[in-house]
Amino acid sequence: MAGGLRWRGEALLSAGLAAFLCAFRVQAVCEGATVTQELLKEGFHRDLLLKVELGVVREHSGECTVAARTHLPPGIYVDPYELASLQQHNLTKAVLIPDVDVEAPEYLATDLLVLLYLEPDPWCFHCFTATLPVHGRYHRPAEDSEEVLVMLKSPEVLVCCCDSRLPAECWKAAEVEAPCSGKNAGPCQWYSITHKSAHEESILQVPVGLRQHISMVCAVTLLATVLCSSLILAAMCKYGQFSEVICSE
Repeated sequence: MAGGLRWRGEALLSAGLAAFLCAFRVQAVCEGATVTQELLKEGFHRDLLLKVELGVVREHSGECTVAARTHLPPGIYVDPYELASLQQHNLTKAVLIPDVDVEAPEYLATDLLVLLYLEPDPWCFHCFTATLPVHGRYHRPAEDSEEVLVMLKSPEVLVCCCDSRLPAECWKAAEVEAPCSGKNAGPCQWYSITHKSAHEESILQVPVGLRQHISMVCAVTLLATVLCSSLILAAMCKYGQFSEVICSE
């Protein structure tokens, strides 16, 4: 009887030790990522700097592609024409979902989803970085503040390793219809990894007008429009080819 109890105790102890070592191994291998995002410059036109430091060891990372899936609120947008120019010169690579109306004000705009590909950082082991130009939208005039705060949440970190096998316990499949890299013509399987953020949110300060200045702004705009139109008409009457017809009327 005593021998059986002792055998059971040793078996439970061995199982517990094995479970602890397995959990320790998974935690060591599956150490998450650290995400840092920073808004550079001032005013309406900013640069969003993203930096991701992977916690996995090199033998599991392989030839992987790292991307950040960022949800931009209505107060921020990415200019698709500017992005196309940057991608043409290999300065950045991103996918916009959906199409962007660059003329819409904040109160008529919708959220924007951006998949931003990150490049390896030569100065940091297991770090990936990318910069995305973002722009603040025009807001409604405020009552007593000359700035509006737009909150930008931490992105989701995605990893795609089409040519290597990842430890299944570390990754969660993500629904992303985008190629792993420029080498792949079609979409492949992306995986989401847990991460911690240096800051949960980044704050964009967008300048706005004040409601009590509306009358003054309208009056100055109307005066400037009338003055410029008069100067243009006078120049046309004096130097234009049809000056006689226009001025006689």
